[in-house]
Amino acid sequence: MLTVYGNRTSGNCYKLQLLLDQLDRPYTWVDVDSANGETQTEAFLARNPNGKVPLLELDDGRRLAESNAIACFLAEGTWMWPSDAWERAQTLQWLFFEQYSHEPYVAVARFIGRFLPADHARRADLPRLVAGGNKALAVMESHLAGRSFFVGERYGVADIALYAYTHCAGEGGLDLSGYPAVTAWLDRVAAQPGHTSMHQNA
Repeated sequence: MLTVYGNRTSGNCYKLQLLLDQLDRPYTWVDVDSANGETQTEAFLARNPNGKVPLLELDDGRRLAESNAIACFLAEGTWMWPSDAWERAQTLQWLFFEQYSHEPYVAVARFIGRFLPADHARRADLPRLVAGGNKALAVMESHLAGRSFFVGERYGVADIALYAYTHCAGEGGLDLSGYPAVTAWLDRVAAQPGHTSMHQNA
């Protein structure tokens, strides 16, 4: 059985929960409280020297880190992963976009807005993060105009990767009401068979 080490409040970890649930693949979830240092213990660092979740562990002991790399591995050979080379490249394009141009703004703004106290010094970063998040959302809005999903008009890994933090972007102060194509896409993703909500217990 697959084992996922993760934190249920993390969008990067949620990607794997959602993907595995929708693929109907059995897995064991091991909660790791990164906020309280559990990713920095000797035992966890022996599994992932980078000290981060999510982490996938196979029955044979092999381990894979980085949420989008894990998602690609899990989706390989399934309906979630395109068979066409161009569509696979487009999927990777959106995965890289998510980690470089989206997550550093949308996810970090959410972390500050949801998990840090109102008087925390990092709240001074929110205007910059919201601006970066809006830039990413504008790119998504333009792409989704006239499209149902990100790649090939079929729901897949690119949608899961971008859905994870976009659907809770309001927790970081981002207003999605100005992005009708994005909000319609969020509704389509939530309506997919096997969809499970963030924070749901294993």
